[in-house]
Amino acid sequence: MNDRFLRACWREPVDCTPVWFMRQAGRSSPAYRAIRAEHGILQIAKSPDLAAEVTLQPLRELGVDAAIVFADLLLPVEAMGIRVRIDAGEGPILEPRIRTSEDVDRLKRLDPVRDLPFVFETIRRVRAIAAVPCIGFAGAPFTLASYLIEGGSSRDFLATKSFMHAHPADWRRLMNFLVDGMATYLRAQVDAGAQALQLFDSWAGALSPREYDESVSPFTRRLFHEIRETGVPCIHFGTGTSGFLESFAAAGGDVVGVDWRIPIDTAWRRIGEDRGIQGNLDPAALLGPADVWRPAAQDVLDRIGNRTGHVFNLGHGVLPETHQDELRALVGLVHESTRRG
Repeated sequence: MNDRFLRACWREPVDCTPVWFMRQAGRSSPAYRAIRAEHGILQIAKSPDLAAEVTLQPLRELGVDAAIVFADLLLPVEAMGIRVRIDAGEGPILEPRIRTSEDVDRLKRLDPVRDLPFVFETIRRVRAIAAVPCIGFAGAPFTLASYLIEGGSSRDFLATKSFMHAHPADWRRLMNFLVDGMATYLRAQVDAGAQALQLFDSWAGALSPREYDESVSPFTRRLFHEIRETGVPCIHFGTGTSGFLESFAAAGGDVVGVDWRIPIDTAWRRIGEDRGIQGNLDPAALLGPADVWRPAAQDVLDRIGNRTGHVFNLGHGVLPETHQDELRALVGLVHESTRRG
């Protein structure tokens, strides 16, 4: 197996810097869009045949160093009794929204093996074929709580912040409920064969440093503690976190994912070089003319130098308009520019 991704996560020497992309399984791939033309996202995620195929496509098409299982952040939420709808061209819609103590009471406790068997079967099928490590993932408690309270995506997260400040006891109850569910879910992914885990706190950047420290970090920290026993490397990813990056890193993770809003060498100094780092090319850099992204990608590599512990990735997910040729060329640049020996 090509294990350079796992070795980098543990800050061990590698032959070249590993590359994978968030949302590499889908979105920009013509092969994926052909499947999406006949199947919805949730339908694909619940079919191990389709989900495994989509997970494996980037390995063949791009030459990346890790596969991330094709699933959806909201599958566990759906299993908790919330209706989830994902329409073409729109973000997810969740009903009913969490707004009261009684709404929290109505959530069903997650039993991943019973409720989400298709995710684990997908992981097993990927592991049987892939020559690179398989990454499992889940949403962080704050990001999932935001989806539950907002009923979907949001620009300002006003409902989430209002609930957090006005109902602190219910907020703690909701967050602990999500920690318990995601810990069980992530451990089950490792049992099925996942060799690394990523926790997506995609909306953490909506918070002030004080809000993060007081109302989010303790729960994220507990979740990382709950999954430490798996023995696999864990990546903690968020966007917009440069205002409290030290606190974000302190909440957990062997590797900290950073977005493009901060130079990667500055970010590494702030999180501590006893952690790995993942990132951080702006996804929009790949939307310009061919090869226009090369100076920005090289800048990321130059700032890292030859230090161990870097996983090259974008600062967020691949944008749908991205051309596969550009992603493939980016993988080649990173591998060739960092080749050791």
